[in-house]
Amino acid sequence: MRIELSTEPGDPARPNEDYASVAVPASGQGGSLVVLDGVTPPPGDDGCLHSVPWFTARLGGALAELSASRRDMTLLDILAAAIARTADAHRATCDLSHPRTPQATVVLARWDADRVEHLVLSDSALLVEAPDGTVTPLLDDRLDRVPRSSLVSNEVADATVRNKEGGFFTAAADPSVAARAVTGTFPRAEARALAALTDGVTRWVEKFHEGDWADLFALVRKEGTEATLARVRSLELADAESRTYLRRGKTHDDASLVYVEL
Repeated sequence: MRIELSTEPGDPARPNEDYASVAVPASGQGGSLVVLDGVTPPPGDDGCLHSVPWFTARLGGALAELSASRRDMTLLDILAAAIARTADAHRATCDLSHPRTPQATVVLARWDADRVEHLVLSDSALLVEAPDGTVTPLLDDRLDRVPRSSLVSNEVADATVRNKEGGFFTAAADPSVAARAVTGTFPRAEARALAALTDGVTRWVEKFHEGDWADLFALVRKEGTEATLARVRSLELADAESRTYLRRGKTHDDASLVYVEL
């Protein structure tokens, strides 16, 4: 089994707000992956004493532990339990009802000898390669459907549409948001490899238009996760002055990529 994981902060002077992990038992009969992209709040009060990396480390750790150890739980149940566990860790000190309380996008995948389960919440992505080479993107596209008028200057969606009907959803402090995730199951024989990526990597397709999802998957397979992140950074630097592709967005974003050949 080939497994690669790379993650890189958008700014070396700031903590990486992403989280990525892979768990594979010694038997090699199954495994799971977790990728989170912490939501950077705008300056100002968010009602919480803790940082976004604090939040993603705890939520990601709970997701990794539960997805590996609780095969009896669905991924929806695992996400709800992990959100509740993380909320309990700072409920006594923080205002978890604040719309900008720490939160994150989520990608979960779990596999065994028979099937592959998946869960996607918000704008991180899971790519699945079939044995014939076909690549299927598993996406939650609700953020793409948010009206542009609801985006602030740095292209971060306003709190008025985050975790609201008609908007989009992230993992914050409410376990019920798990029911909003895009989920599914398919036979293990239909998947040759998986790639989970935050939007710091999906911009290769969605912002820079270097190719489609199959092209990006081929790049990861051929050159590896570290080289793929380097390609994204090169594109960002080339666009830094002209702002042709990123426009109002930040030049560099935290970027995480997990690749698993099943």
